[in-house]
Amino acid sequence: MNAAHVDSSRPGQQKEQAGTSAALSHRERLLAGLPVTERRVELAGVSTAVLEGGQGPPLVLLHEPGSFAAQWMRVLPHLVTEHRVIAPDLPGHGASQVTEGGLDAGRILAWLAELIAGSCDAPPVLAGHLGSGAIAVRFALENDRHVRSLVLIDSFGLGRFRPSPHFALALFRYVARPTPATYDGLMNRCTVDYAGVRSGVGERWDSFLAYTLDRARSAAGKAALRVVMRELAVPAVAPADLEHLRVPVTLIWGRQDPVVRLRIAETASRRYGWPLHVIADAGDDPPMEQPEAFLHALRGALAADHGRRP
Repeated sequence: MNAAHVDSSRPGQQKEQAGTSAALSHRERLLAGLPVTERRVELAGVSTAVLEGGQGPPLVLLHEPGSFAAQWMRVLPHLVTEHRVIAPDLPGHGASQVTEGGLDAGRILAWLAELIAGSCDAPPVLAGHLGSGAIAVRFALENDRHVRSLVLIDSFGLGRFRPSPHFALALFRYVARPTPATYDGLMNRCTVDYAGVRSGVGERWDSFLAYTLDRARSAAGKAALRVVMRELAVPAVAPADLEHLRVPVTLIWGRQDPVVRLRIAETASRRYGWPLHVIADAGDDPPMEQPEAFLHALRGALAADHGRRP
């Protein structure tokens, strides 16, 4: 299969994209009890799984590439008390299946435009994590009237992608062979306290790990990840474009992020005047590792944004 395309028009491919019955059971257990509903909507040729909940100003959450919307599970119960939350599985990720044509950068940005148009009654706050931060930036550059503000969480796209060598090796091992052992090796590099993350997730951890590994092993998931990383996440956005972003931007960063180092966020904050909230004792996933500190930073960002843009 061409690395740049996911063609799911064949029934066997559609079944593989949806996941095994065991994986779907893990997904059901993972979502059980979360204060959201799951619906499926067709967006730009992608049968998209979307988690939604809450009332209030719209907040769209884009998970990191290689994951799925339930990765926000430790903050969703709090966010839905203040916002209408829309958290999709990215195209080719989780339970979102590409149903026609191939997947490329333009298709993903069109998908996001249709998601916002169909789910939000006002321009939303658009939050992107890691590679999805770059997706959010690229979308806002062309669609600023459709976005109230951006929240970039340990975001790609703001500088050269130069992860720590130890993280890069752990990532290579996991992508080449997704197993519990290689996943543990990767997470031990991504987090400050991996045991604390597992404990915090609690009874959902086994289902989270099983579903993560199933999706990482799928051919469709691997192909979609390659497209997102190569075309949208890893290439740096031109500084001249970042200078001309017409929506408010807030940065939230884990102090010990080994993927996108804190100095990249600090440089962007100084250069563009974007507020930066640094989360202590966190690696590249503050919402999962330090949910209370992340929520405090996010609420501060949203409060500062209030009134800055109609």
